Amino acid sequence: MRSDPASSDRPRDLPLADELSAVFARMAGLLLSEETVATALGLVSSLALDTVPGAVGAGVSIVDERGRRSSGSTDARTERADALQYELDEGPCLAAAAGRELVRIDDLATDRRWPRWAAAVTPLGLRAAMSAPLMAGDSSLGALKVYAERPGTFEEPAERRLVLCSAQAAILVANVQTRDRARRLSEGLRQAVATRDVVSTAKGVLMARHGVPEDVAFTMLLARSGEKAGTLPEVARAVVDSAVRRRR
Repeated sequence: MRSDPASSDRPRDLPLADELSAVFARMAGLLLSEETVATALGLVSSLALDTVPGAVGAGVSIVDERGRRSSGSTDARTERADALQYELDEGPCLAAAAGRELVRIDDLATDRRWPRWAAAVTPLGLRAAMSAPLMAGDSSLGALKVYAERPGTFEEPAERRLVLCSAQAAILVANVQTRDRARRLSEGLRQAVATRDVVSTAKGVLMARHGVPEDVAFTMLLARSGEKAGTLPEVARAVVDSAVRRRR
């Protein structure tokens, strides 16, 4: 069970303006300092755990074209509770992400919306849950969730705090994912340029070596590639390397 020596520092009864200031200030630090989605989500989950009174576990469910997965979970129970949602295809995180609205379960023992998941999670010692969607514009990126060991732990102030965290987390995740996509695109472009250059050089080698025009040289490269000598870039690299060795 998670010890909580700093629980007295949690913003339990702060006015909304103070809650906004405290949460936004911490999220601003994440936006400035985090470089990867996984690391950022770990900090987001820790923020939710510290911000929502009564929470004993927190994490993020990502739902996108790659499927469903968890990231940044604060503990093993949260990871297992999330995994059961994906396995059983039901639960508050999936509902929050799909419905794009906050979902709260006051007591897993009496809530009947997701009976198979509730029955599987109760033995973990979890009795309450709350999930808020991660929204970036019209896109749902997943959900930020917290779990509690006692029924009726989460009330309206807790909902407000989780929504504040999820709203800022969505901005953070969207920004970091955009950066990552840009990096992957940049790397892909670099690789494409490198491939084009080596193929062009290989064509030049074959044109000089065999006295053939460019289109014939390219056909020769394709033929070698078709003979299972490797991919076109690999065949081109082999031709260029052979030319370098001949010069030595």
